[in-house]
Amino acid sequence: MMEAIARGWLVAWLVWSAVPAGSLVLMLIHRVTGGRWGEALAPALRPAAALMPLAALTFLGVALALPALYPWAADPGTVKPDIAALYLDPALFDLRAAVTLVGWSVLALLCLAGRCSPLAAALGLSFYGLTISLVALDWILSAEPHFTSSAFAANVALHQMLAALAWAAVASPPGLDAKRASDLAGLILATLLGVLYMSLMSYIVAWYGDLPEKSVWYLKRGTGPWIAVLLAALASGGLLPFAALLFARIRRSAAALRVVGLLVLVGVALHLAWYVLPAYESGAGPAAACAVLGVALLALLSVPVGRPLARRLSRIRPAGRPRHA
Repeated sequence: MMEAIARGWLVAWLVWSAVPAGSLVLMLIHRVTGGRWGEALAPALRPAAALMPLAALTFLGVALALPALYPWAADPGTVKPDIAALYLDPALFDLRAAVTLVGWSVLALLCLAGRCSPLAAALGLSFYGLTISLVALDWILSAEPHFTSSAFAANVALHQMLAALAWAAVASPPGLDAKRASDLAGLILATLLGVLYMSLMSYIVAWYGDLPEKSVWYLKRGTGPWIAVLLAALASGGLLPFAALLFARIRRSAAALRVVGLLVLVGVALHLAWYVLPAYESGAGPAAACAVLGVALLALLSVPVGRPLARRLSRIRPAGRPRHA
């Protein structure tokens, strides 16, 4: 039972934390590039990014249950000795996670307080690019440490940004008129295509490259109930939103974008679960049930934290700085 709770918490945390992390990345991008889209989405992105410290705190549920989540933590002999000594070690895992989550939290707080200059935002994006390359492998792929993918970190980063954009669509910030709704729809469509492209190309490289260990990883996820989960994720988070966003009327409607955003969030959640849960084979069912409860619990914890913290930090914004810069 404890293993199911720990595994469910990992999946729930990955799904829920995608929105705060993606919101932070979008805020950093806007700080560098500017644009009306960032100003329009700020009322939705700021409270979500304010949850990064909570994401760092709730990761303790993962850090305290490593042997139940990752085979290398329970038995270092499952990986090569040099990998176990130099990388897949519980202490190093926790250190990488701590540096990443504390760093992301500091960046979020700086953005919310208006103290993140364009240079700091550019450096923050570089830090994010480096850390996501490490922790995406740690948190997800190391559940089956013999599978590797050089494109996986970029895919996870796109999932996080897509989740944040979908959340912004669901939240429908005030002032999201037809023009700005169209901007948001374009961003969702472009990021969605990026996710679909990266996922498809990773599969093609693994399958047609005749790489046995990678093929086995996909075969496990292409049989039994997992093919149904994948198809549901593809339909909900990919094909239906893509088809809907081809219509100009939907792209300009905040109400229609709420539905599109909800579909995308469901698709992202299913896809992340599809990445992780098959690694646990017969224990995947109970873990999935615990994951649903975990997402609900984390969502409830978010309510008294995100928006109040964002407002409090706004009050210490330096004089003369635009409100949603």
